[in-house]
Amino acid sequence: MASRCWRWWGWSAWPRTRPPPAGSTPSFRHHLSTQEKTLQICVVGSGPAGFYTAQHLLKHPQAHVDIYEKQPVPFGLVRFGVAPDHPEVKNVINTFTQTAHSGRCAFWGNVEVGRDVTVPELREAYHAVVLSYGAEDHRALEVPGEELPGVCSARAFVGWYNGLPENRELEPDLSCDTAVILGQGNVALDVARILLTPPEHLEAFLLCQRTDITKAALGVLRQSRVKTVWLVGRRGPLQVAFTIKELREMIQLPGARPILDPADFLGLQDKIKEVPRPRKRLTELLLRTATEKPGPEEAARRASASRAWGLRFFRSPQQVLPSPDGRRAAGVRLAVTRLEGVGEATRAVPTGDMEDLPCGLVLSSVGYKSRPVDPSVPFDSKLGVIPNVEGRVMDVPGLYCSGWVKRGPTGVIATTMTDSFLTGQMLLQDLKAGLLPSGPRPGYAAIQALLSSRGVRPVSFSDWEKLDAEEVARGQRTGKPREKLVDPQEMLRLLGH
Repeated sequence: MASRCWRWWGWSAWPRTRPPPAGSTPSFRHHLSTQEKTLQICVVGSGPAGFYTAQHLLKHPQAHVDIYEKQPVPFGLVRFGVAPDHPEVKNVINTFTQTAHSGRCAFWGNVEVGRDVTVPELREAYHAVVLSYGAEDHRALEVPGEELPGVCSARAFVGWYNGLPENRELEPDLSCDTAVILGQGNVALDVARILLTPPEHLEAFLLCQRTDITKAALGVLRQSRVKTVWLVGRRGPLQVAFTIKELREMIQLPGARPILDPADFLGLQDKIKEVPRPRKRLTELLLRTATEKPGPEEAARRASASRAWGLRFFRSPQQVLPSPDGRRAAGVRLAVTRLEGVGEATRAVPTGDMEDLPCGLVLSSVGYKSRPVDPSVPFDSKLGVIPNVEGRVMDVPGLYCSGWVKRGPTGVIATTMTDSFLTGQMLLQDLKAGLLPSGPRPGYAAIQALLSSRGVRPVSFSDWEKLDAEEVARGQRTGKPREKLVDPQEMLRLLGH
Protein backbone atom coordinates (compact mmCIF):
# COMPACT_ATOMS: atom_id res chain seq x y z
CA MET A 1 0.00 0.00 0.00
CA ALA A 2 2.67 2.48 1.03
CA SER A 3 4.83 1.84 -2.01
CA ARG A 4 1.84 2.21 -4.36
CA CYS A 5 0.95 5.59 -2.78
CA TRP A 6 4.58 6.64 -2.91
CA ARG A 7 4.70 5.98 -6.66
CA TRP A 8 1.25 7.42 -7.20
CA TRP A 9 2.20 10.78 -5.69
CA GLY A 10 5.02 11.10 -8.20
CA TRP A 11 8.10 10.39 -6.06
CA SER A 12 9.03 7.69 -8.59
CA ALA A 13 8.03 7.11 -12.19
CA TRP A 14 4.35 7.78 -12.92
CA PRO A 15 2.66 4.43 -13.71
CA ARG A 16 1.68 4.02 -17.34
CA THR A 17 -0.89 1.26 -16.89
CA ARG A 18 -3.75 3.34 -18.37
CA PRO A 19 -3.44 4.46 -22.00
CA PRO A 20 -4.46 8.04 -22.81
CA PRO A 21 -7.86 8.56 -24.48
CA ALA A 22 -7.79 7.82 -28.19
CA GLY A 23 -6.95 10.89 -30.23
CA SER A 24 -5.88 12.95 -27.22
CA THR A 25 -3.15 15.54 -27.65
CA PRO A 26 0.11 15.56 -25.62
CA SER A 27 -1.06 18.70 -23.77
CA PHE A 28 -4.33 16.99 -22.80
CA ARG A 29 -2.39 13.95 -21.58
CA HIS A 30 -0.12 16.23 -19.51
CA HIS A 31 -3.16 18.05 -18.04
CA LEU A 32 -4.79 14.71 -17.17
CA SER A 33 -1.59 13.42 -15.57
CA THR A 34 -1.14 16.60 -13.51
CA GLN A 35 -4.79 16.60 -12.42
CA GLU A 36 -4.67 12.97 -11.32
CA LYS A 37 -1.49 13.48 -9.29
CA THR A 38 -2.83 16.54 -7.43
CA LEU A 39 -3.04 16.15 -3.66
CA GLN A 40 -6.45 17.64 -2.89
CA ILE A 41 -6.70 19.11 0.63
CA CYS A 42 -9.33 21.34 2.14
CA VAL A 43 -9.01 23.57 5.20
CA VAL A 44 -12.11 24.69 7.10
CA GLY A 45 -11.61 28.20 8.48
CA SER A 46 -9.68 31.17 7.10
CA GLY A 47 -8.20 32.65 10.27
CA PRO A 48 -4.53 32.36 11.23
CA ALA A 49 -4.79 28.59 11.85
CA GLY A 50 -6.35 27.98 8.44
CA PHE A 51 -3.93 30.13 6.46
CA TYR A 52 -0.82 28.95 8.29
CA THR A 53 -1.87 25.32 7.78
CA ALA A 54 -2.40 25.99 4.07
CA GLN A 55 0.95 27.78 3.85
CA HIS A 56 2.78 24.72 5.19
CA LEU A 57 0.84 22.24 3.03
CA LEU A 58 1.65 24.20 -0.13
CA LYS A 59 5.31 23.29 0.39
CA HIS A 60 4.32 19.96 -1.17
CA PRO A 61 4.67 20.51 -4.93
CA GLN A 62 1.51 18.54 -5.83
CA ALA A 63 -0.73 19.99 -3.12
CA HIS A 64 -3.80 22.05 -3.92
CA VAL A 65 -5.54 23.63 -0.91
CA ASP A 66 -9.10 24.93 -0.81
CA ILE A 67 -9.96 27.10 2.20
CA TYR A 68 -13.65 27.21 3.19
CA GLU A 69 -15.01 30.02 5.36
CA LYS A 70 -18.56 30.66 6.62
CA GLN A 71 -18.15 34.47 6.46
CA PRO A 72 -18.03 36.09 3.01
CA VAL A 73 -14.67 37.61 4.03
CA PRO A 74 -11.39 35.97 5.10
CA PHE A 75 -8.89 36.26 7.98
CA GLY A 76 -10.99 35.30 11.01
CA LEU A 77 -9.81 36.78 14.29
CA VAL A 78 -7.18 38.92 12.58
CA ARG A 79 -10.08 40.88 11.10
CA PHE A 80 -12.66 40.39 13.85
CA GLY A 81 -10.60 39.92 17.03
CA VAL A 82 -7.49 42.09 16.93
CA ALA A 83 -8.06 45.41 18.69
CA PRO A 84 -8.69 48.28 16.23
CA ASP A 85 -5.93 50.34 17.86
CA HIS A 86 -3.40 47.55 17.12
CA PRO A 87 -3.18 47.87 13.31
CA GLU A 88 0.39 46.53 13.22
CA VAL A 89 -0.85 43.08 14.33
CA LYS A 90 -3.01 42.92 11.21
CA ASN A 91 0.02 43.10 8.92
CA VAL A 92 -0.02 39.30 8.87
CA ILE A 93 -2.92 39.67 6.40
CA ASN A 94 -0.28 40.50 3.76
CA THR A 95 1.25 37.04 4.24
CA PHE A 96 -2.15 35.36 4.07
CA THR A 97 -2.96 37.26 0.88
CA GLN A 98 0.24 35.96 -0.73
CA THR A 99 -0.85 32.41 0.18
CA ALA A 100 -4.32 32.97 -1.30
CA HIS A 101 -2.74 34.26 -4.52
CA SER A 102 -0.89 30.98 -5.01
CA GLY A 103 -2.09 29.14 -8.08
CA ARG A 104 -2.54 26.07 -5.89
CA CYS A 105 -4.71 27.71 -3.23
CA ALA A 106 -8.32 28.90 -3.38
CA PHE A 107 -10.55 30.69 -0.89
CA TRP A 108 -14.27 29.95 -0.81
CA GLY A 109 -16.21 32.19 1.54
CA ASN A 110 -19.93 32.19 2.36
CA VAL A 111 -19.78 28.42 2.81
CA GLU A 112 -20.75 27.09 6.22
CA VAL A 113 -19.40 23.59 6.78
CA GLY A 114 -21.95 21.55 8.72
CA ARG A 115 -24.83 23.42 7.09
CA ASP A 116 -24.08 24.02 3.39
CA VAL A 117 -21.79 21.01 3.05
CA THR A 118 -20.98 18.21 5.49
CA VAL A 119 -17.60 16.96 6.64
CA PRO A 120 -18.26 13.47 5.14
CA GLU A 121 -18.92 15.16 1.79
CA LEU A 122 -15.62 17.02 2.08
CA ARG A 123 -13.81 13.81 2.98
CA GLU A 124 -15.24 12.16 -0.15
CA ALA A 125 -13.99 15.00 -2.34
CA TYR A 126 -10.50 15.49 -0.81
CA HIS A 127 -7.55 13.34 0.19
CA ALA A 128 -7.42 15.13 3.56
CA VAL A 129 -9.54 17.63 5.50
CA VAL A 130 -8.17 20.03 8.14
CA LEU A 131 -10.57 21.66 10.60
CA SER A 132 -9.23 25.10 11.61
CA TYR A 133 -12.45 26.94 12.37
CA GLY A 134 -11.38 28.36 15.74
CA ALA A 135 -13.47 29.12 18.82
CA GLU A 136 -16.75 30.71 17.75
CA ASP A 137 -18.44 30.78 21.14
CA HIS A 138 -17.78 32.08 24.66
CA ARG A 139 -17.77 30.27 27.97
CA ALA A 140 -20.84 31.04 30.02
CA LEU A 141 -20.54 32.37 33.58
CA GLU A 142 -23.27 29.96 34.71
CA VAL A 143 -24.44 32.27 37.50
CA PRO A 144 -27.92 33.70 38.23
CA GLY A 145 -28.65 36.97 36.43
CA GLU A 146 -26.34 36.26 33.50
CA GLU A 147 -29.27 36.74 31.10
CA LEU A 148 -30.06 40.29 32.29
CA PRO A 149 -29.80 43.25 29.91
CA GLY A 150 -26.47 44.96 30.53
CA VAL A 151 -24.58 41.63 30.53
CA CYS A 152 -22.75 40.41 27.44
CA SER A 153 -19.66 38.44 26.54
CA ALA A 154 -16.41 40.24 25.84
CA ARG A 155 -16.27 38.17 22.66
CA ALA A 156 -19.54 39.72 21.43
CA PHE A 157 -18.37 43.21 22.45
CA VAL A 158 -15.11 42.75 20.52
CA GLY A 159 -17.08 41.42 17.54
CA TRP A 160 -19.36 44.48 17.71
CA TYR A 161 -16.60 47.10 17.52
CA ASN A 162 -14.66 45.03 14.96
CA GLY A 163 -17.59 44.52 12.56
CA LEU A 164 -18.33 40.81 13.03
CA PRO A 165 -21.66 40.42 11.21
CA GLU A 166 -23.35 38.35 13.93
CA ASN A 167 -22.63 41.07 16.52
CA ARG A 168 -23.43 44.16 14.44
CA GLU A 169 -26.73 44.77 16.25
CA LEU A 170 -25.40 44.36 19.81
CA GLU A 171 -26.06 48.00 20.86
CA PRO A 172 -24.29 47.97 24.26
CA ASP A 173 -25.59 50.53 26.76
CA LEU A 174 -22.61 52.64 27.85
CA SER A 175 -24.66 55.17 29.81
CA CYS A 176 -23.40 53.87 33.18
CA ASP A 177 -20.47 55.11 35.23
CA THR A 178 -18.88 51.73 36.05
CA ALA A 179 -18.24 48.56 34.02
CA VAL A 180 -17.05 45.22 35.38
CA ILE A 181 -15.08 42.80 33.21
CA LEU A 182 -14.98 39.27 34.60
CA GLY A 183 -11.60 37.93 33.53
CA GLN A 184 -7.99 39.08 33.45
CA GLY A 185 -6.67 38.08 30.04
CA ASN A 186 -5.61 40.07 26.98
CA VAL A 187 -9.18 40.25 25.65
CA ALA A 188 -10.31 41.76 28.98
CA LEU A 189 -7.57 44.40 28.76
CA ASP A 190 -8.42 45.14 25.11
CA VAL A 191 -12.05 45.75 26.04
CA ALA A 192 -11.10 47.91 29.05
CA ARG A 193 -8.74 49.98 26.89
CA ILE A 194 -11.38 50.57 24.20
CA LEU A 195 -13.96 51.53 26.85
CA LEU A 196 -11.61 54.01 28.53
CA THR A 197 -9.82 55.54 25.54
CA PRO A 198 -10.86 59.21 25.45
CA PRO A 199 -12.99 60.14 22.41
CA GLU A 200 -10.36 62.66 21.28
CA HIS A 201 -7.78 59.84 21.09
CA LEU A 202 -10.12 57.72 19.03
CA GLU A 203 -10.41 60.73 16.73
CA ALA A 204 -6.61 60.99 16.64
CA PHE A 205 -6.40 57.36 15.53
CA LEU A 206 -8.81 58.25 12.75
CA LEU A 207 -6.73 61.23 11.65
CA CYS A 208 -3.66 58.98 11.48
CA GLN A 209 -5.65 56.38 9.52
CA ARG A 210 -4.79 53.84 12.20
CA THR A 211 -8.13 52.36 13.18
CA ASP A 212 -10.74 50.34 11.32
CA ILE A 213 -13.23 50.39 14.20
CA THR A 214 -16.74 50.42 12.77
CA LYS A 215 -18.63 53.67 12.27
CA ALA A 216 -21.49 52.49 14.49
CA ALA A 217 -19.17 51.47 17.34
CA LEU A 218 -17.26 54.73 17.15
CA GLY A 219 -20.51 56.68 17.46
CA VAL A 220 -21.54 54.78 20.59
CA LEU A 221 -18.08 55.05 22.18
CA ARG A 222 -18.05 58.81 21.62
CA GLN A 223 -21.17 59.04 23.80
CA SER A 224 -19.90 56.63 26.48
CA ARG A 225 -20.23 57.69 30.11
CA VAL A 226 -18.12 54.84 31.47
CA LYS A 227 -15.47 56.30 33.79
CA THR A 228 -14.31 53.26 35.79
CA VAL A 229 -13.59 49.69 34.70
CA TRP A 230 -12.85 46.85 37.12
CA LEU A 231 -11.20 43.65 35.88
CA VAL A 232 -12.01 40.80 38.24
CA GLY A 233 -10.02 37.57 38.61
CA ARG A 234 -10.50 34.46 40.78
CA ARG A 235 -6.80 34.17 41.56
CA GLY A 236 -3.92 36.56 42.27
CA PRO A 237 -1.34 38.75 40.52
CA LEU A 238 0.89 35.74 39.75
CA GLN A 239 -1.89 34.06 37.78
CA VAL A 240 -3.11 36.86 35.49
CA ALA A 241 -3.47 35.75 31.87
CA PHE A 242 -2.62 39.02 30.11
CA THR A 243 0.84 39.83 28.76
CA ILE A 244 3.22 42.67 29.60
CA LYS A 245 2.61 44.59 26.35
CA GLU A 246 -1.12 44.91 27.04
CA LEU A 247 -0.51 45.79 30.70
CA ARG A 248 1.97 48.51 29.77
CA GLU A 249 -0.57 50.02 27.36
CA MET A 250 -3.17 50.14 30.13
CA ILE A 251 -0.78 51.78 32.60
CA GLN A 252 0.09 54.44 30.02
CA LEU A 253 -3.47 54.95 28.75
CA PRO A 254 -4.08 58.71 28.34
CA GLY A 255 -6.65 60.15 30.74
CA ALA A 256 -6.81 57.03 32.91
CA ARG A 257 -5.14 55.99 36.16
CA PRO A 258 -4.59 52.49 37.60
CA ILE A 259 -6.16 51.38 40.91
CA LEU A 260 -4.20 48.54 42.52
CA ASP A 261 -4.37 47.51 46.17
CA PRO A 262 -0.84 47.12 47.62
CA ALA A 263 -2.22 44.49 50.03
CA ASP A 264 -2.76 42.13 47.06
CA PHE A 265 1.00 42.15 46.46
CA LEU A 266 2.31 41.42 49.96
CA GLY A 267 5.06 38.78 49.92
CA LEU A 268 5.11 38.68 46.14
CA GLN A 269 8.69 39.93 45.82
CA ASP A 270 10.06 36.65 47.20
CA LYS A 271 7.68 34.44 45.19
CA ILE A 272 8.65 35.83 41.81
CA LYS A 273 12.31 34.86 42.14
CA GLU A 274 11.62 31.35 40.86
CA VAL A 275 9.06 32.07 38.12
CA PRO A 276 9.92 32.13 34.39
CA ARG A 277 11.31 35.43 33.09
CA PRO A 278 8.21 36.64 31.14
CA ARG A 279 6.01 36.07 34.20
CA LYS A 280 8.60 37.69 36.43
CA ARG A 281 8.80 40.86 34.31
CA LEU A 282 5.02 41.11 34.16
CA THR A 283 4.63 40.71 37.93
CA GLU A 284 7.41 43.21 38.63
CA LEU A 285 5.59 45.80 36.53
CA LEU A 286 2.37 45.14 38.45
CA LEU A 287 4.28 45.33 41.73
CA ARG A 288 5.93 48.68 40.86
CA THR A 289 2.63 50.16 39.73
CA ALA A 290 0.88 49.06 42.92
CA THR A 291 3.51 49.90 45.52
CA GLU A 292 5.96 52.52 44.24
CA LYS A 293 5.31 56.24 44.41
CA PRO A 294 5.15 57.59 40.84
CA GLY A 295 7.48 60.36 39.71
CA PRO A 296 6.23 63.96 39.54
CA GLU A 297 5.19 63.78 35.87
CA GLU A 298 3.33 60.48 36.25
CA ALA A 299 1.76 61.62 39.53
CA ALA A 300 0.44 64.74 37.81
CA ARG A 301 -0.91 62.69 34.92
CA ARG A 302 -2.76 60.34 37.27
CA ALA A 303 -4.11 63.24 39.36
CA SER A 304 -5.64 64.85 36.28
CA ALA A 305 -7.09 61.60 34.90
CA SER A 306 -10.89 61.55 34.63
CA ARG A 307 -11.10 57.80 34.16
CA ALA A 308 -9.74 54.81 36.08
CA TRP A 309 -9.25 51.06 35.82
CA GLY A 310 -8.43 48.53 38.48
CA LEU A 311 -7.64 44.87 39.06
CA ARG A 312 -9.70 43.04 41.69
CA PHE A 313 -7.96 39.82 42.67
CA PHE A 314 -9.22 36.81 44.66
CA ARG A 315 -12.84 37.34 43.63
CA SER A 316 -15.20 34.87 41.92
CA PRO A 317 -18.59 35.91 40.44
CA GLN A 318 -21.61 34.32 42.12
CA GLN A 319 -24.50 36.38 40.78
CA VAL A 320 -25.29 39.32 38.54
CA LEU A 321 -27.42 41.61 40.70
CA PRO A 322 -30.56 43.13 39.15
CA SER A 323 -31.67 46.74 39.38
CA PRO A 324 -34.59 47.44 41.79
CA ASP A 325 -37.09 47.01 38.95
CA GLY A 326 -35.37 43.80 37.85
CA ARG A 327 -34.95 45.05 34.31
CA ARG A 328 -31.16 45.22 33.99
CA ALA A 329 -27.82 44.50 35.63
CA ALA A 330 -26.85 46.71 38.56
CA GLY A 331 -23.85 44.90 40.05
CA VAL A 332 -22.00 41.66 40.63
CA ARG A 333 -21.91 39.59 43.82
CA LEU A 334 -18.39 38.24 44.32
CA ALA A 335 -17.12 35.44 46.54
CA VAL A 336 -13.79 36.28 48.19
CA THR A 337 -11.26 33.52 47.46
CA ARG A 338 -7.87 32.32 48.64
CA LEU A 339 -5.30 30.18 46.87
CA GLU A 340 -4.55 26.54 47.51
CA GLY A 341 -1.81 24.45 45.93
CA VAL A 342 1.42 25.47 44.25
CA GLY A 343 2.60 26.19 40.71
CA GLU A 344 0.23 25.22 37.90
CA ALA A 345 -2.01 23.41 40.38
CA THR A 346 -2.86 26.63 42.24
CA ARG A 347 -6.62 27.04 42.49
CA ALA A 348 -9.00 29.55 44.03
CA VAL A 349 -11.29 28.35 46.84
CA PRO A 350 -14.01 30.46 48.52
CA THR A 351 -13.37 31.83 52.01
CA GLY A 352 -17.07 32.23 52.76
CA ASP A 353 -16.98 36.03 52.54
CA MET A 354 -19.00 37.92 49.91
CA GLU A 355 -18.97 41.44 48.52
CA ASP A 356 -21.08 43.35 46.02
CA LEU A 357 -19.55 45.46 43.26
CA PRO A 358 -22.02 47.99 41.78
CA CYS A 359 -21.94 48.56 38.02
CA GLY A 360 -24.19 49.10 35.02
CA LEU A 361 -22.35 46.94 32.51
CA VAL A 362 -20.99 43.40 32.96
CA LEU A 363 -18.69 41.88 30.35
CA SER A 364 -17.83 38.21 30.67
CA SER A 365 -14.28 37.43 29.53
CA VAL A 366 -13.72 33.97 30.98
CA GLY A 367 -12.68 32.33 27.72
CA TYR A 368 -13.70 31.39 24.20
CA LYS A 369 -14.76 27.89 23.23
CA SER A 370 -15.22 25.93 20.02
CA ARG A 371 -18.45 24.36 18.83
CA PRO A 372 -18.89 20.94 17.21
CA VAL A 373 -19.03 21.44 13.45
CA ASP A 374 -20.57 18.15 12.27
CA PRO A 375 -22.03 15.04 13.97
CA SER A 376 -19.43 12.89 12.20
CA VAL A 377 -16.53 14.69 13.92
CA PRO A 378 -15.56 13.68 17.49
CA PHE A 379 -15.85 16.56 19.94
CA ASP A 380 -14.93 16.96 23.61
CA SER A 381 -17.66 19.30 24.86
CA LYS A 382 -16.02 19.67 28.27
CA LEU A 383 -12.69 20.89 26.90
CA GLY A 384 -14.23 22.49 23.81
CA VAL A 385 -11.79 20.85 21.40
CA ILE A 386 -11.66 18.08 18.81
CA PRO A 387 -9.85 15.08 20.38
CA ASN A 388 -6.58 14.71 18.50
CA VAL A 389 -2.98 13.55 18.69
CA GLU A 390 -0.62 16.17 17.22
CA GLY A 391 -3.43 17.38 14.98
CA ARG A 392 -4.62 13.96 13.80
CA VAL A 393 -8.30 13.62 14.74
CA MET A 394 -8.66 10.49 16.84
CA ASP A 395 -10.17 7.47 15.06
CA VAL A 396 -10.84 9.37 11.81
CA PRO A 397 -7.99 8.81 9.29
CA GLY A 398 -7.51 11.68 6.85
CA LEU A 399 -9.12 14.22 9.20
CA TYR A 400 -6.93 16.79 10.99
CA CYS A 401 -7.30 19.94 13.08
CA SER A 402 -5.21 23.00 13.90
CA GLY A 403 -5.45 26.17 15.99
CA TRP A 404 -7.87 26.76 18.84
CA VAL A 405 -10.18 23.89 17.90
CA LYS A 406 -7.14 21.64 18.30
CA ARG A 407 -5.57 22.93 21.52
CA GLY A 408 -8.10 25.33 23.08
CA PRO A 409 -8.25 29.16 22.97
CA THR A 410 -4.76 29.97 24.19
CA GLY A 411 -1.72 31.75 22.84
CA VAL A 412 -1.13 34.49 20.28
CA ILE A 413 -0.88 34.45 16.48
CA ALA A 414 2.72 33.17 16.60
CA THR A 415 1.59 30.24 18.80
CA THR A 416 -1.07 29.38 16.24
CA MET A 417 1.50 29.53 13.44
CA THR A 418 3.72 26.95 15.14
CA ASP A 419 0.74 24.76 15.99
CA SER A 420 -0.61 24.89 12.42
CA PHE A 421 2.75 24.12 10.85
CA LEU A 422 2.92 21.03 13.09
CA THR A 423 -0.49 19.81 11.87
CA GLY A 424 0.61 20.36 8.27
CA GLN A 425 3.79 18.42 8.97
CA MET A 426 1.80 15.49 10.41
CA LEU A 427 -0.47 15.41 7.37
CA LEU A 428 2.46 15.30 4.95
CA GLN A 429 4.11 12.59 7.07
CA ASP A 430 0.93 10.51 6.78
CA LEU A 431 0.93 11.09 3.02
CA LYS A 432 4.52 9.88 2.79
CA ALA A 433 3.66 6.80 4.90
CA GLY A 434 0.79 5.89 2.55
CA LEU A 435 -1.93 6.59 5.12
CA LEU A 436 -4.04 8.89 2.93
CA PRO A 437 -6.45 7.67 0.23
CA SER A 438 -4.81 6.79 -3.08
CA GLY A 439 -6.21 7.65 -6.47
CA PRO A 440 -7.50 11.00 -7.70
CA ARG A 441 -10.07 13.07 -5.82
CA PRO A 442 -12.28 15.72 -7.46
CA GLY A 443 -11.72 18.44 -4.85
CA TYR A 444 -13.65 21.67 -5.32
CA ALA A 445 -15.32 20.50 -8.56
CA ALA A 446 -17.47 18.06 -6.57
CA ILE A 447 -18.20 20.53 -3.77
CA GLN A 448 -19.08 23.30 -6.23
CA ALA A 449 -21.73 21.04 -7.80
CA LEU A 450 -23.18 20.27 -4.35
CA LEU A 451 -23.24 23.93 -3.33
CA SER A 452 -24.82 24.97 -6.62
CA SER A 453 -27.59 22.38 -6.18
CA ARG A 454 -28.25 23.83 -2.70
CA GLY A 455 -28.39 27.45 -3.81
CA VAL A 456 -25.11 28.45 -2.14
CA ARG A 457 -22.97 31.05 -3.94
CA PRO A 458 -19.35 30.88 -2.75
CA VAL A 459 -17.25 34.05 -2.55
CA SER A 460 -13.81 33.73 -4.16
CA PHE A 461 -10.66 35.58 -3.10
CA SER A 462 -10.97 37.87 -6.12
CA ASP A 463 -14.53 38.60 -4.93
CA TRP A 464 -13.10 39.46 -1.51
CA GLU A 465 -10.63 41.84 -3.14
CA LYS A 466 -13.59 43.70 -4.69
CA LEU A 467 -15.16 44.00 -1.21
CA ASP A 468 -11.78 45.05 0.17
CA ALA A 469 -11.52 47.83 -2.42
CA GLU A 470 -15.04 48.99 -1.52
CA GLU A 471 -14.18 49.08 2.21
CA VAL A 472 -11.00 51.05 1.54
CA ALA A 473 -12.88 53.53 -0.69
CA ARG A 474 -15.54 54.06 2.00
CA GLY A 475 -12.85 54.52 4.65
CA GLN A 476 -11.02 57.16 2.61
CA ARG A 477 -14.11 59.37 2.71
CA THR A 478 -13.79 59.64 6.49
CA GLY A 479 -10.01 59.37 6.85
CA LYS A 480 -9.97 55.70 7.94
CA PRO A 481 -7.92 52.82 6.49
CA ARG A 482 -11.28 51.15 5.72
CA GLU A 483 -14.95 51.19 6.67
CA LYS A 484 -15.85 47.56 7.20
CA LEU A 485 -18.90 46.06 5.55
CA VAL A 486 -20.85 44.37 8.34
CA ASP A 487 -23.94 43.03 6.54
CA PRO A 488 -23.35 39.77 4.61
CA GLN A 489 -26.37 40.44 2.38
CA GLU A 490 -24.94 43.81 1.37
CA MET A 491 -21.61 42.12 0.60
CA LEU A 492 -23.33 39.57 -1.65
CA ARG A 493 -25.38 42.29 -3.40
CA LEU A 494 -22.20 44.26 -4.12
CA LEU A 495 -20.81 41.12 -5.77
CA GLY A 496 -23.99 40.55 -7.78
CA HIS A 497 -24.73 37.29 -5.98
